[in-house]
Amino acid sequence: MSDPASASAPRRDTRGIVDPAELLTRVRFRRHTPAPELRPYLEHYWLIDWELTEPYATHVVPHPSVNVVFQRYGPLGGPPEAAESSAEVSGIGLGLFTRKLTGAGRVCGVQFRPGGFRPFAPAWPVSNWTGRRVPLDEVFTGADPLSAVLSPDGDHARVAALDAFLLAHGPAPDPAAEQAMELVDLIRSDRELRRVSRLAAASGLSARSLQRLFATHVGVGPKWVVLRYRIHEALERAESAEAAGAPDWSGLAAELGYSDQAHLVRDFTATIGVPPSAYARGVSVP
Repeated sequence: MSDPASASAPRRDTRGIVDPAELLTRVRFRRHTPAPELRPYLEHYWLIDWELTEPYATHVVPHPSVNVVFQRYGPLGGPPEAAESSAEVSGIGLGLFTRKLTGAGRVCGVQFRPGGFRPFAPAWPVSNWTGRRVPLDEVFTGADPLSAVLSPDGDHARVAALDAFLLAHGPAPDPAAEQAMELVDLIRSDRELRRVSRLAAASGLSARSLQRLFATHVGVGPKWVVLRYRIHEALERAESAEAAGAPDWSGLAAELGYSDQAHLVRDFTATIGVPPSAYARGVSVP
């Protein structure tokens, strides 16, 4: 198993964010590393604050990850009762996630590694949350960390509150979760691994056992994970097109394991809302 606990800083890429340059001009976005005991299960914490003079819609192609999200909409410096606050478990998003931001607000999120959420909520298969957003107390009974997470102005205090909340709820030892995380890492890092049959062979599992492992511990099937990481890479290539020149979409399709360019264009358009060539030209997402 790879050892995220040895990581000194969270990843810095913007993979999955649609038009990240525009987002970063509108909000304060940063990532933080969790406590060492949590790093094997988490990607990072992500914090966003904004004070806008006009509405702004942000779009994200979700990772195959569960997130726990604490959010506050209202004056950042005002009393808690002047703002609308909530906390939720956000399962893997199957389509493009869009959120309209207005006025002022704050979000503190926990992004789990694919496969890393089950040790904190072992009573349910992770597929139970896929495509859903449910109140935090439906998953973590008795939990009420809203004020501790959202009230501090400093990042250090917010990160400490997130650490305390998660450490109070696990993680429970789960060898199957470790296996699921390893296999998703393999999909993410090995671009030659494009077929579920190859993943099954690499894992030593039957195709049926592999599907069951992913449903229980990741929340979606392995083929879906492969396709989602393909779209993330295509989106990243489209983002860099202005600086590097128009991508070779046909070559990229072959590189990502598509049978032809049309399949890449169809998947990209279905997920993002515009074809990759139009997105690279700066056409707005609907």
